Amino acid sequence: MDDRNERYRSFSRYLGDAFGERVHKIALDAGFSCPNLDGAKGRGGCTYCDANGSGPGPRMRGLSVRQQIVRSIEVAERRRPPVRKFLAYFQARTNTYAPAPRLRVLYDEALDHPQVVGLDVSTRPDCVPDDVLDLLAEYAASTHLWLELGLQSASDDTLRRINRGHGTADFADAVRRAHERGLRVAAHVIFGFPWETREMMMATIDLVASLGVEGVKLHSLYLVPGTPLHADAHCVGISQDEYAALAADALERLPPETVVLRLTGDPPPGIAPDPPWTGDKQATIGKIVAELQRRGTRQGSRWGKRATRG
Repeated sequence: MDDRNERYRSFSRYLGDAFGERVHKIALDAGFSCPNLDGAKGRGGCTYCDANGSGPGPRMRGLSVRQQIVRSIEVAERRRPPVRKFLAYFQARTNTYAPAPRLRVLYDEALDHPQVVGLDVSTRPDCVPDDVLDLLAEYAASTHLWLELGLQSASDDTLRRINRGHGTADFADAVRRAHERGLRVAAHVIFGFPWETREMMMATIDLVASLGVEGVKLHSLYLVPGTPLHADAHCVGISQDEYAALAADALERLPPETVVLRLTGDPPPGIAPDPPWTGDKQATIGKIVAELQRRGTRQGSRWGKRATRG
C-alpha cells in the first residue's frame, strides 16, 4: 500500500476492498436537464458550471446509456492490467430529475451490462423526493449504490452567489431522508470561491462530517471560459499550494472512515482551465499528500476537535 492511501481513505482503495479487484467508474450522460437550467428554479445553471454539466462531454453525446457503457469498457479493457468491473456513474447535470419510472428504465439499462456492478447517481439535494429515494433504496438492496449530493458550500450566501437554487437546509434534509433508507451519501464540496475564508470552507467540512455522510468529493474551483464566474473580473483562483493546504486541513477534520471519492476537480477536456494548475490532477494530489506528510498527520487526525492551523 502506498503512502498516499495510508494518508486518506481513497475511493480506489475502498472499491478494491469491497470487490477484491480494481473497479472503475464509467461517466454517463443520460440526457437529464436541471431545474437551474429549464426555468423550474432558474436559467443559466450554477455560475461555475460548464456546458456539459460536468459530464463526459461531446464524445458521449447522442449515445444511449448502453452504448456509452460498451464504448467505455472497450477502452478500459485495453489497459494493462485490464479493468473488468465498473460502476455506472450518472454524472451529467441532475440525474434524479425525472419521474421515478423513467429513472428506473435508465438505471436498469446500466445494470443490464454484466460487468456493471453498481450505480453512482449524482444529483442535487432538492431533487430527491421520497419516491426517488425509495427507488434508490430498492436498487441499494441488490447492488452497490452511491448517492452523490451537491452541496459545494455550507454558506447560504455563497449558494445564492453561485446561483445554486437551494440552501444548506435542503442538503441536510436530503441526507437525513437518504440515511433513513440506508443509502450511502457522498457530498460535493468546492474550495476556492474568492470571497470564502478558510473558516468558511472548514465550516462546510464540519457540516458534512457532522451529518455522517459516507463519502466526500473535494473539488478545487476552476473557471471555465464562457461561464458567469469566469467573466467576473474579481474572481481569481487560489494557488495549488493554497489548495493543498486547505485539502489537508479538510482531510484532518473528516472521520477516518469517510471515503474520499475525489481530491480535486477534473476540468472538461479541450478547455484551458483558470488557474492552469487545476488541469494537473496528479500533481495536486501529490502536493496534498506531501502536505500531510510534512505535518505528520492523516485523515481523521483532528476529527472531533476544534482545531486551527499553526
